Amino acid sequence: MLRFLFLALLCVAPVAAQRDFLTADEVDRLRDAQEPDDRIRLYLLLARQRVDLVTQLFAKEKAGRSILIHDTLDQYTKIIEAMDTVVDDALAHKRNVTVLPTMAKTERELLAKLEKLSEIQAADKQRYAFSLEQAVDATRDSAGLSEQDVNQRAREVDANERQIEKEHQAMTSPDRKSEKTEDQKKADANPKKQPSLLRKGETLEQANQTDDQKKKDKDKDKDQQ
Repeated sequence: MLRFLFLALLCVAPVAAQRDFLTADEVDRLRDAQEPDDRIRLYLLLARQRVDLVTQLFAKEKAGRSILIHDTLDQYTKIIEAMDTVVDDALAHKRNVTVLPTMAKTERELLAKLEKLSEIQAADKQRYAFSLEQAVDATRDSAGLSEQDVNQRAREVDANERQIEKEHQAMTSPDRKSEKTEDQKKADANPKKQPSLLRKGETLEQANQTDDQKKKDKDKDKDQQ
């Protein structure tokens, strides 16, 4: 099986645009595994196969192996992430998941193997070091989630779903405060002239004068004439 997987990876590795983390045969098998438990078991099998293949590649340094190690580790990490997605989606839709203890145990075993591989100092390590680090981190995080109480994880998934929905609504809903009606827009473009209580030709200073002051000003104007 590992030999077949190795040959399959050799075929797809050169075509970066078409590269995926599952082979065509694995995709078909995944379609048949509709129940969460069945799908998780299949993912665990595929994850174990990837780690076994990487271990096999580590056994002997030879030209070209670094790209296979790099790509296989990337596929492994995506498998782990896909498995977590299956669990969260099942819990979000209230579907039964019983294989979490098995998942946690398997991931701890795979984590131990990956950490052991991380200690190997090889000449081509820099070419796959980051992928190996990501694989270790993803496995450690996933194992921690798998060991968590399933009811607690279900509550956290539900809370996260609610938060995502809330943020989505906030982004898609219009801001009512910032909206203006067509009438308001027209009013802003053509502001109305405020009514004035001033007489024609009268200034604001004159309007503020008392009647006595106005009479004195008139008498003064007559005397000057």
